[in-house]
Amino acid sequence: MVEERAEERRVLIVAYDDAQILDIACPAGAFEIANAHRAAPAYTVEVATPGGRAARTSCGLRVGALRAVAEVPGRVDTLLVSGGAGSETAARDGALVAQVRRLARGARRVASVCTGTDVLAAAGLLDNRRVTTHWRYGRALAERHPAVAVDPTPLYVRDGHVFTSAGVVSGLDLALALVEDDHGPVLARAVARELVTWVHRPADQAQLSASFAAPPPRDRAVADLLRHVAGHLTDDLSPRALAARAGVSPRHLTRLFAAHLGVTPARAVRAARAEAAVHLLRASSLPLAAVARRCGFGSATVLRQALLDHYGATGDTLRRMRDTPTPREPPPRQASVP
Repeated sequence: MVEERAEERRVLIVAYDDAQILDIACPAGAFEIANAHRAAPAYTVEVATPGGRAARTSCGLRVGALRAVAEVPGRVDTLLVSGGAGSETAARDGALVAQVRRLARGARRVASVCTGTDVLAAAGLLDNRRVTTHWRYGRALAERHPAVAVDPTPLYVRDGHVFTSAGVVSGLDLALALVEDDHGPVLARAVARELVTWVHRPADQAQLSASFAAPPPRDRAVADLLRHVAGHLTDDLSPRALAARAGVSPRHLTRLFAAHLGVTPARAVRAARAEAAVHLLRASSLPLAAVARRCGFGSATVLRQALLDHYGATGDTLRRMRDTPTPREPPPRQASVP
C-alpha cells in the first residue's frame, strides 16, 4: 500500500462502473504534469472503487483501483468523485455514500466532476451550497436535492472547500484551478501549456451560453483577475485587493481594465456577481438575501440595484425568464487614468 507522506498532497479519485473515463483521466493527468513541473508539495493520486476492483468505465475501458473506498486509511488532502452514466447507481449505493461522507470529514477539500455531484449530494455534502454539474443534468439534481443550489451554467464553482465542475473535460479546468489554488497561477499556466490547453477559461464561463462568447482579454493580468473574480465571488474583490493580487497599483489596474474591458474594476466585479446571481435565481428557490450572500453582495438591497442596473429587471422577473437575460451595455469605454 502507498502511505501518505507529509510532504505530499494526497488526491483520492472515487470511480465506479460506468464512470466517464475523462472525469478520472483529466484531473489525474493535470496533477501528474504539475509534479513534472516540481509542484511542492507534490501530488499523489490514487483511484478507489466501491469493491476495490477495476472500474469498467462507460467507454468500455477499465481503470484499476489501488484499494476499496472503505479501505482508504487516514486523511486525504483532496477527495474527488468522478461522474458519468453510473453516477445515479453509485449515489444509491449506501455503503459507498457513507464512505464518501467519512472521507470528506477529514479532507481539506472535496470536489466532483460532472455528475459526481450525485454522490456528493447523496452524502449531504452539498446542502446549502452553490454547485454546478453537467448542463443536461442540472435540473434533475436540483429536483432530487432541493437543499442544493444548482447552477448549471458555469464550468466550475467553488463554495468554501467544495469544488464542483461541469461535464467531462471541464474536469481539466477544475484540476487547473486546484493546482492554482495550491501553487499559484505560474505553475497552473505551465501545466496548461504542457497539456496544450487554455488556462484562462474562467470558472463562471458558461457551458452553453453566448454571455461569455467574447474572446478573453489579451492582457494576461486582466484575464487572470477575471478568472479569479469568477471563482471567488464572496472574497474581497475591491480594486485595492485586485491590484495587490496582480502586483500593480490601483491606478494602473484601472488603466488596464479601461483599456481591455472598457469598464472599471468595480463594475467588472459587480457584473460578474450579478450574472452569477441570475443563474442562481433561475436554478434555485433560494430567497434573494441568500442569493446575495452567495454571490458576494452585501445585502438583498444591493443585489436588487445591481440586477436593475445590469439587466433592467427585478429578481422575481429574472427568476421567471426562460432564456438567459442580456445584460445592458456598459458605459462607453473610459479613457486611461492619467
